[in-house]
Amino acid sequence: MFENMEELLPVTARLAEQYTAYESTSVTYEKAEQLMEAVLYCIHEAEAWENGIVDAAGYGPAQNLYDAGAACVKRRTKEALELYNELSAEFNHYENCCLYDTFMKGLPEFFKWYDVKFHPQDTIITLDYPVLKDLSGYTGIDKIYEFIKCIQLEQEFLNIFPEDFVIQVLFRYHREYRDMADNICEIILTSVVVHILTGKPLSEENLDGEDYRKLQKIFEANEMQDICRQLEKKVSAFVEKYSQNSSGLMEYFHSPVQGIAFRLKNAAEHGIRLD
Repeated sequence: MFENMEELLPVTARLAEQYTAYESTSVTYEKAEQLMEAVLYCIHEAEAWENGIVDAAGYGPAQNLYDAGAACVKRRTKEALELYNELSAEFNHYENCCLYDTFMKGLPEFFKWYDVKFHPQDTIITLDYPVLKDLSGYTGIDKIYEFIKCIQLEQEFLNIFPEDFVIQVLFRYHREYRDMADNICEIILTSVVVHILTGKPLSEENLDGEDYRKLQKIFEANEMQDICRQLEKKVSAFVEKYSQNSSGLMEYFHSPVQGIAFRLKNAAEHGIRLD
């Protein structure tokens, strides 16, 4: 974005002055690095933001770009907190401690300690509950916001089913489901995919030998690419029937559905039970 990092030095120096409350003109090398990272984070936000604050075709001075990005960080933080408060009001963790601790205990700590001005790049918490989207490229409020959006999608999907059904499926998956650190949405999605492939109603929970033979025949007679394509269509039809956000859910489920198909193929070929 900049021909040399010297363009950012005055911006970082100004932020350092604010950090020391204008009582000192110097900070440690480590603190200067952190403040430079904060400046770069905000500039990246200005570049990525899609509300017209910054013209991507012609960047202004570094200070103006930083100021625009800092405003974006504040706005994103406000949006994330509002979304979190909305979700937490009716949040259901289905007795899973990892999901509960991450969402109901960890995220409030993030919002409590997140430093929008001097450390916007810091994620602070570890987000132990694994969502179905790769968040490794995100940091700071961006990572938290994307995580909350993932949880929102998962809650929408899980709310399709009665709570006792979800818990029964989780129990069959792992008797210690309360303490496991697996994504519970993917477990329920796998159950839906199995029932779609076997043609068995969701109300009939356990698979029998005939179901396994049917799965094996499906994978023997079809290419994986075709199976994945058909599964996405059928899962999409299922989600569309019960959710008002089917497009968002299917975008979120694209990679998981393919991964589930490959795991089912392996299970069918090796006689591994899925219940």
